[in-house]
Amino acid sequence: MGMAMRRIQVGSALSAFGIGFTVPFLYVYVAQTRDLGAGAAGLVLAVFAVAALVVLPFVGRAIDRRGPLPVLVVASLLSAAGAMALGFSTSEIAALASAALLGAGTAVMAPALATMVVWCSTPQTRTRSFATQFFLQNLGLGIGGLAGGQLVDEHDPSSFVLLFSIEAAMFLVLAAIAASTRLPHAGGISEAVPAGDGGKRGMRSLLKDRAMVQLSVLGFVIFFACYGQFDSGLAAYGVDAAGVSASTLGVALAANTAVIVVAQFAVLKLVERRRRSRVIALVGLIWAFAWAVAGFAGLGHGSQAMATAAFISTYGLFGLGESMLSPTVAPLVADLAPDGMVGQYNSAFALVKQLALAVGPAIGGPMAASLHTPYILTFLLFSLVITVLALRIGPRLTAAQDRPYGAKSRVVAISPAAEGGLIPAAEEAPLPLDARESSTTGENPAPAGI
Repeated sequence: MGMAMRRIQVGSALSAFGIGFTVPFLYVYVAQTRDLGAGAAGLVLAVFAVAALVVLPFVGRAIDRRGPLPVLVVASLLSAAGAMALGFSTSEIAALASAALLGAGTAVMAPALATMVVWCSTPQTRTRSFATQFFLQNLGLGIGGLAGGQLVDEHDPSSFVLLFSIEAAMFLVLAAIAASTRLPHAGGISEAVPAGDGGKRGMRSLLKDRAMVQLSVLGFVIFFACYGQFDSGLAAYGVDAAGVSASTLGVALAANTAVIVVAQFAVLKLVERRRRSRVIALVGLIWAFAWAVAGFAGLGHGSQAMATAAFISTYGLFGLGESMLSPTVAPLVADLAPDGMVGQYNSAFALVKQLALAVGPAIGGPMAASLHTPYILTFLLFSLVITVLALRIGPRLTAAQDRPYGAKSRVVAISPAAEGGLIPAAEEAPLPLDARESSTTGENPAPAGI
């Protein structure tokens, strides 16, 4: 792993640590600590999500024109300002404005960091690089949540000022790391969409890429059926149907993180040399089984101890699926992107994810609270839809996209002089004609074998 990649991974983990420090306690902070009420707290969480939806459509063009580093620096500084302002917010207007700033900043970080990972990796090393990033982010979130829980006191506003100050400090560290990092140029800025066209040509190109459109639909279902249910529908179902306590919800979330941390690299060895479409299809089956286990927890006739164990196991099974997706989906988005559009592809997929995370709780929450059996059946079926969509996207992928270890693809060469500081060196192995065409049309003249 090169120096630039190490710096990216450290910065990504530190930012996740900062987010984990505050996000789990945001509702309590606004509603109780600042005594602004449940309505204001709900609005703050909504603004946090809406701000991300507003900025993400514009982020990709900025990344492809300017590069991910300056975009990440600006996003980190905005996030730090938003975090500090939120810590001192005593009115609803101040809290909403701060949340908008923080939500917009943190939303921009994801595609910028993803593009940096792409620039510092080859198609053969990209799978492991994204898996490492996911592992460190979850580790940072988990440690941040645990540490924040020890420091927070809902009756003491100063404890939250400390929490938000630490979060802001982590974002400033990320900005400093990004500003001092020198990336190998994997192509993109020189061929990026010209500023004068408003990015319309790039968006048209993306929408014509059938494989990317199908992957975006698949991504929406993935985030809607799993991530969008963690803190809303599934939690409500556990309390109302399975009869688990609030503390058990914390244990379940900890189990999810633990499975990811423990299984990530063991799973990586199993999936990195297999077809990505088949791995995603298997995740759908695992999550369908997870929903069946959740159904037993809430609808079975066993003891409360069995229901609790089953509910915690559900979160663990979701974690297993997540550890299989992290080295699969994000690298696939990057490998589908033509030269000069990696940032736009990453931002478009981040937008799809954010939409799913907004719609998921809105639909799953009310269902889980009152329609227990339909809720389980609905999301069990959505998990099976993941499997179907993954199998359908496979034939649209080239061998290099679906199974990068089994096919030659673009390789970014680093010059000997760049080994120390990773000075940009633009040397690229040409793709075969059919592979170059399929990266934009989505057609696959030579499907990969198993």
